[in-house]
Amino acid sequence: MSESVALRADRDENRATPAIQLVGLRKHFGAGDHEVVAVDGVDLSIGEGEFFSLLGPSGSGKTTVLRMIAGFELPTGGAILLQGTDVTTTPPYDRDVNTVFQDYALFPHLTVQENVEYGLRVKKVGKAERRRRAAEMLDAVRLGAFGGRKPHQLSGGQRQRVALARALVNHPKVLLLDEPLGALDLKLREEMQVELKNIQRDVGITFVFVTHDQGEALSMSSRIAVFNHGRIEQVGTPRDIYGSPTTMFVAGFVGTSNVIDDDMSDRLFGVRSTHSVRPERIRLVTDQLLEGEVAVDGLLTDIQYLGAECRLRVQLDNGSHLLANVPSDGLVGDAVGGSVRLAWPRTAALPVAATTNAQGEDQE
Repeated sequence: MSESVALRADRDENRATPAIQLVGLRKHFGAGDHEVVAVDGVDLSIGEGEFFSLLGPSGSGKTTVLRMIAGFELPTGGAILLQGTDVTTTPPYDRDVNTVFQDYALFPHLTVQENVEYGLRVKKVGKAERRRRAAEMLDAVRLGAFGGRKPHQLSGGQRQRVALARALVNHPKVLLLDEPLGALDLKLREEMQVELKNIQRDVGITFVFVTHDQGEALSMSSRIAVFNHGRIEQVGTPRDIYGSPTTMFVAGFVGTSNVIDDDMSDRLFGVRSTHSVRPERIRLVTDQLLEGEVAVDGLLTDIQYLGAECRLRVQLDNGSHLLANVPSDGLVGDAVGGSVRLAWPRTAALPVAATTNAQGEDQE
């Protein structure tokens, strides 16, 4: 590791050693005119015992970062530290991490118990010990009674838990999960989100979870790093990421957000700066404005029924649109085409930048 990278890795000596630390991590594919920058200078610290998600669209660099942590890809530059030890060039089998993939990768000819034991057998752990540890791990993932079955006799969620048990039985310091719920249907995926959180809480191991699903990341994570074009846009708790997005990309990618441009911000707030406001913070005005609110008038162009709520699409005088989530009671389809007034608290409109260079720390 170069002197400059080492200094950056040690810049905060008073902090506990992170489970994972990425320092100036870069990955380029190809060369010359065909070079693709997949990861572009990522700095990130993940604490011991965190359920940490790497969130972003396809091609944002999140999976490449996971593969570099696992050792399946070598960085073009920068460093990877596991519990303070530089493992940048260490082969995968010498890193104290395990990976769970979307396709489970179970051996179809082995029983569930044998699948879970496999890693211990490779390490030449004695038969009695590996059976004991495998049985304990199957109990931890709530599959203690399924050890004698074959993978094809299990549901998708059960196979996913077998893959988790196999990865956890070696007691890795870090478990890497590459979109492990992507192949499951919606109901099963939601059930497995709860299961994964419970398992991670029980075993206390650091989980690093890659997903493109915003709801999945928000519901499961202790912290999230939002990726875009090979860089981190924002790092923070789910509440921070959703409630206080710092860039236009985060505001638009994580949930739904309205962007208030410079001109409208100047008119409404007296500040020429881009803002975002979530649809659920906007109300349909039927009486007087409340203290601290701002309001705009427009034409109601669409109503989307969502059950307890409706999403209104309102065209403003400048041609832009606002989305507002309002209670369904009292709204009817023939209201489309009429004039409406929308209002929201000034504090609900958050300033956002076009992008950010912030890497690896919670944003204030």
